[in-house]
Amino acid sequence: MSQLSQSHLLGIKDLTSEDIQLIFETADNFKEVINRPIKKVPSLRDITIANLFFENSTRTRLSFELAEKRLSADVINFSSSTSSVKKGETLLDTVNNVLAMKVDMIVIRHSSPGAPHFLSKHIEANIINAGDGTHEHPTQALLDAFSLRLKFGDLTGLKVAIIGDILHSRVALSNILALKKLGAEVMVCGPNTLMPPHVEELGVVKELDVRNALQWCDVANVLRIQLERQQGGYFPSLREYSLYYGINRKLLDSLNKEITIMHPGPINRGVEIDSDVADSQHSLILQQVENGVAIRMAILYLLAGATS
Repeated sequence: MSQLSQSHLLGIKDLTSEDIQLIFETADNFKEVINRPIKKVPSLRDITIANLFFENSTRTRLSFELAEKRLSADVINFSSSTSSVKKGETLLDTVNNVLAMKVDMIVIRHSSPGAPHFLSKHIEANIINAGDGTHEHPTQALLDAFSLRLKFGDLTGLKVAIIGDILHSRVALSNILALKKLGAEVMVCGPNTLMPPHVEELGVVKELDVRNALQWCDVANVLRIQLERQQGGYFPSLREYSLYYGINRKLLDSLNKEITIMHPGPINRGVEIDSDVADSQHSLILQQVENGVAIRMAILYLLAGATS
């Protein structure tokens, strides 16, 4: 297999396990490229890509932009805060105006779940979902799973605990779907108020005690507490959340086992995770950032091939 089964990347649920393995194998090659003195290849020199970010982003936007430039694509960056969206222009009008400039591929982050899926039904360009509301964030899940593959090899039977705000996290849903497709065992842990109803139907174990989750897992993927989505009073205070669910060195040392630590970023240090954990030798956080460029290069390259 040398081509993805999809012409868009809208969510992990649309990918087969073969698609994921193809993305990983392609990312292996690009990881070698970005570690060379000359980090650029001409693979997408005839492709124009628009990055449409309707929500704030640092890591994801920069990672996509760097991946695109490493592949020699022409890149247009769009921010809704300085665009005609502020004047009332619709999403479809915005995108159609961008496409009129002969854009081949669109990377979109939007606060509305399903926005990339909506666009994929109305326009010709390839769509890559860079995060849609509280729904999915497929490239983050792929780079997380790729990072685990590089460390552990086969993910079959690997025990991964996703800890924190499961209810609002697009990272959590995409990670669950990706890890399950790759044969890992998944547990979700956090306050009951931050658990989606019927989360067990996704094939995961639900745990409310963080010590039990850490005792069970090989890997802890610690989610950011999303302050911008916390309008409903889901827990009394950040201090109380940190006291019961924060991952700190003392807690990890009490387990008598080593756990690999991950975090999708940005980190709220001292809330969901302490600095002495985030910056420890058992943390994959910076490797996740590096691997994100290789994974996004692979996805861009494969999708461009799907329609070339």
